[in-house]
Amino acid sequence: MTTPIHLAVLDDEVDITRLLATYLQAHGFRVTQLHNGAALMDTLRADPPALVLLDLGLPGEDGFSIARQLREHHRCGLVIVTGRGDAVDKVVGLEIGADDYVTKPFDLRELLARVKAVLRRLTPAAGVPTDAAARSRLRFAGWLLDLDARRLSNADGQDVALTSGEFDLLRTFARHPGRVLSRDFLLEATRGREAAPFDRTIDVQVGRLRKKLEPDAVEPQIIKSVRGAGYILVPAVAAE
Repeated sequence: MTTPIHLAVLDDEVDITRLLATYLQAHGFRVTQLHNGAALMDTLRADPPALVLLDLGLPGEDGFSIARQLREHHRCGLVIVTGRGDAVDKVVGLEIGADDYVTKPFDLRELLARVKAVLRRLTPAAGVPTDAAARSRLRFAGWLLDLDARRLSNADGQDVALTSGEFDLLRTFARHPGRVLSRDFLLEATRGREAAPFDRTIDVQVGRLRKKLEPDAVEPQIIKSVRGAGYILVPAVAAE
């Protein structure tokens, strides 16, 4: 029997966590209901979830701060589920490293689809072949991108943490070096049908990648912007 994937739902409203838990459990997930940041941190230590659904509007707590701690210290997926629908909040959430941002009120079926999409990006489906062995490790500009392990390492062999969205974006660039890729192409390649008409998502993720890859993110030399067209990975890519 397949072990259910563990999800954590953090919201101060008990009715919301109960609703989500009931719905997600009916679709085969194991769900932990949480109501404050401390409980989430305890759960992350004792029984790490594959993905956290996080509300930003927690009384007396900074939801963005919790999201930042989660992203900096844990590799699980992060979907922000909140009533804060302002575009600035969305950009901040994505810049922190959220894999998706869903505003209340939400459709349960859509939320489920988004959760599954993030999990697919985190863990490729069993039985789906990855790149051929010759293309499973890609080197560029001193970096090593391991497609099978979903890992990025620097020239010293040290791993650099990437969100699932950042990894998918970098993988797309590495598979198309020297080619200008439009935002629409990048959205389709990284999120497929789940892509929302929120173009800024790609810009935010490129900005985060530059901070991790570039010696100077203000004057990028690895991922460059092409005005009016999109982005390009400049260095040559060698396959191992």
